[in-house]
Amino acid sequence: MKTQSTNEVNLLTPILVGCGDLMDDFTPIETARSPYDLIAQSAQLAIKDTGCSAILQSIDTVAVLRSYADTSHRFATKLGGSSNPPKSIADRLGIHPKRYLYTWNGGNMPQYLVNYFSELISKAEMKTGLIVGGEALRTQHGVERSGMDVSWKEDPGGEPELIGDPRKGWNDYEDRHGMRAAITMYPLFENSIRGSRASTPDAHLEDMAKLMEHFAKVAQSNPLATRREGWSAKRLATIDGENRWIGYPYPRYMVSNAYIDQAASFIITSVGEAEKLGIDPAKWIFLHGCADAHDHWYTSERFDLHSSPAMKRASELAFSMAGKSIDDIDILDVYSCFPSAVEIACKELGIAEDDPRGLTVTGGLVYFGGPGNSYVVLSIVEMMRRLRSAPGKFGLVTANGNWVTKHAYGIYSTTPVMGEWKRQSPTVLQDELDKLPKASLTETPLGRAKIETYTVMFNRSVPSYAVIFGRLLDTGERFIANTEKDLSVLSDLLSQDALGRLGTVVSDNGINIFTLDKP
Repeated sequence: MKTQSTNEVNLLTPILVGCGDLMDDFTPIETARSPYDLIAQSAQLAIKDTGCSAILQSIDTVAVLRSYADTSHRFATKLGGSSNPPKSIADRLGIHPKRYLYTWNGGNMPQYLVNYFSELISKAEMKTGLIVGGEALRTQHGVERSGMDVSWKEDPGGEPELIGDPRKGWNDYEDRHGMRAAITMYPLFENSIRGSRASTPDAHLEDMAKLMEHFAKVAQSNPLATRREGWSAKRLATIDGENRWIGYPYPRYMVSNAYIDQAASFIITSVGEAEKLGIDPAKWIFLHGCADAHDHWYTSERFDLHSSPAMKRASELAFSMAGKSIDDIDILDVYSCFPSAVEIACKELGIAEDDPRGLTVTGGLVYFGGPGNSYVVLSIVEMMRRLRSAPGKFGLVTANGNWVTKHAYGIYSTTPVMGEWKRQSPTVLQDELDKLPKASLTETPLGRAKIETYTVMFNRSVPSYAVIFGRLLDTGERFIANTEKDLSVLSDLLSQDALGRLGTVVSDNGINIFTLDKP
């Protein structure tokens, strides 16, 4: 293979060459196995998958996806952690790379790393990268509940290089009204989607259930999935003690479960390095197209909550780079933390929610597994396997971080990329997206208003509080508010469609309260 001709594969072309994953729901909690041990085990599987132990000496960069314990106060652990997670993994593998990377949060980050590493490899600025991620929250939760005297604290030395966007996903205005968790944010998108479709709550619940049934069926036949019940649409739409409301309109069986032990790893290198090491070309997966972009950072700033300009434009850019269209894609994995993420992605990709190709290779986050920021490591691993078994076909992996905020795309195939591998700088598209209009927003609303979208949060089976996105009738400005924490008010929001309902909003010491008109 030569390096000059556009009709040949360039030696600096990036390729994925090894992959490994595991789900552990059987190791006794009493073993207190740390997440670093679990993740390192997946890395060993990826190394073995290359068929070349010499790949270890080629790895000059190790990147670890940020753990949930370091991401969210909800999952913070008392067991401690590593001061340098990528070095903890490297030490377990017996390697000494030049770079140790630890990501900021976001489900987009695995594909972001592939895109970034591919660029570095194509410029001869990296030889081989190992990308790993996973969670041991099942074990962590069990150990903490049992009161076992366990420490996962490690200090392997040095500090990791942080990569990604460090900004939190919510602003102070949103935080004051209880909007800082995914389970609060995504229901707001869901009800906005329902409003854009002019659907009733009952009809939309059935539509969500039909969509997620397909994911559940894929997970049912996946031995690495954490929920393999294969729930039917009817079961998913039936609200009861087991499938109770979590954040309306999402019941428990449509919400990801993070308390799992799951990890995955893959290796990226160049064609030239793979040839030198003797890695079988049947193992190679080429990245034909990619893109990264984000929507307006804060949810309250978005022009609406049922679309994503960044999803649309970034996917178009990835297809353009690959010289393909969505119709040329044979295998899909659409990021699926909640139904709304899938629905918006399908809209922006221009595909039906019941696309006959299927929307997932794993079963999705809700049923396959929700290992924090690391799900897309697992979806890329499975995509590699699918493409190896179907040479010449093309696969699309989509990734989503924060609240339909950060997006990454990868188009993969065993078919070689000819000529120089090159992508457009992500800043070009991002500069265009940043210029798109934002919603007119007020933090001190007063007067008559109507509901734009909403959710009711639950504490177990009891309604806890409501979040309202509203619009002032006289100015059209958007505001965020809560309602009174009165069970009758919350029950009213649940018993009838609240989209477009009228009321009055007032602001008091930074907190806005929306009072519904009496029916």
